[in-house]
Amino acid sequence: MAREEKLMLRAIEILQEKGKKALELARHEILQEEVEFKPLREALHFFMGDWQDFLHPALLSIACEAVGGQPELTTEVGAAIVLLAGGADIHDDIIDESTIKGTQLTVYGKFGKDIAILAGDTLLFKGMQLLHIACEKFPKNKRQKILGAVKQAFFEISSAEAEEASYRGRMDLSEQKYLDIIKRKVAAGEASMKIGAIIGNGTIDQIELLGHYGRTYGILMAIRDEFVDIFEVDEFKNRAKKECLPLPILVTFKNSSKKGVILQLLRGAITEDTIEKVLDLTLDSEETTNLKRRMEQMVREESQRISLLENLADILALLLKSTLEDLQVDT
Repeated sequence: MAREEKLMLRAIEILQEKGKKALELARHEILQEEVEFKPLREALHFFMGDWQDFLHPALLSIACEAVGGQPELTTEVGAAIVLLAGGADIHDDIIDESTIKGTQLTVYGKFGKDIAILAGDTLLFKGMQLLHIACEKFPKNKRQKILGAVKQAFFEISSAEAEEASYRGRMDLSEQKYLDIIKRKVAAGEASMKIGAIIGNGTIDQIELLGHYGRTYGILMAIRDEFVDIFEVDEFKNRAKKECLPLPILVTFKNSSKKGVILQLLRGAITEDTIEKVLDLTLDSEETTNLKRRMEQMVREESQRISLLENLADILALLLKSTLEDLQVDT
């Protein structure tokens, strides 16, 4: 059991190790820029000092190595995606009016809306510049595939975020609709894995296989985060008032009697006691259990697919399995 309980820690260590060079490069590129207006400069330094996006550059590196390529060739593209994802994250906090994540203020929470918008814009512009510079080193056909994958991913993410925002404060968002939104929001995971395989000269089948893995892993991590958000008091309050309710609650809404009780609880002041009652109604429900079982099934099916790879199949399987840790499902 002790070994099983450390799965997520091991997964994080792997992602940090594989993604740290690209993250360091992304930070260096932003911190060396001469930004004249002090509040904007401070906002960029504040964000990059805390931004821990090891995930996307790590997936690039892992996919490249999995097809027999040289993972160091992904560093510059990985740094560009770190900045693009960072800019999108800042803008997402503005849309959701998220002033704090965990114990850390967001750029929006610390510097306000105007500076946050411009900080996000700066990261997006710099990220696109880095991406094009990085792609100049590749043959034209490969360069076009990389740029196309990035464009498609961020168009998909933007569409999903816009649709999610349209459900703000509404209680009629269905489980299936929200799962569809989640699937599109994690498009960068698929793009990262595809790009890594492209850089590593993978076959068409390998590129598609790893792209599918990236999307599946992203969905699993996103659903896991949906569970985590129920336990975070500030995050839960913000989601109940200004965003969509966490997926486990939406799933539980299929039980009409529990839905009525939860909605009644959410109409009043949301306190720790309120959240505790919602947790009791949600976490042990048949609907939530079925959601966890579907996650299990996704892990089994994806693990079977990537077992065909000659390299890093064990690491990819570990990352999948870590998403189930602490959800009290049979792994």
